[in-house]
Amino acid sequence: MRKIKLFNHITVDPKIRFGKPVINRTRVPIDLIVGKIADGMSVDEVMKEYELTKNQVLAALQYTAKIVAEEKIAII
Repeated sequence: MRKIKLFNHITVDPKIRFGKPVINRTRVPIDLIVGKIADGMSVDEVMKEYELTKNQVLAALQYTAKIVAEEKIAII
């Protein structure tokens, strides 16, 4: 299997981070970025800490919002 583009700036490659979604051309996983912001880091702090652009950080948030919006929960 090869690298697949999932979303703007986001790819999956089974050889990188066990196939978790990451920022393209990095090894920075999307869940790490979103988790850091949820824990109180600012977008600017995440950008500096992981050497990302603002567009890359925002893409991680947009991708996560898209996944949550598409999630189906069965209420029994």
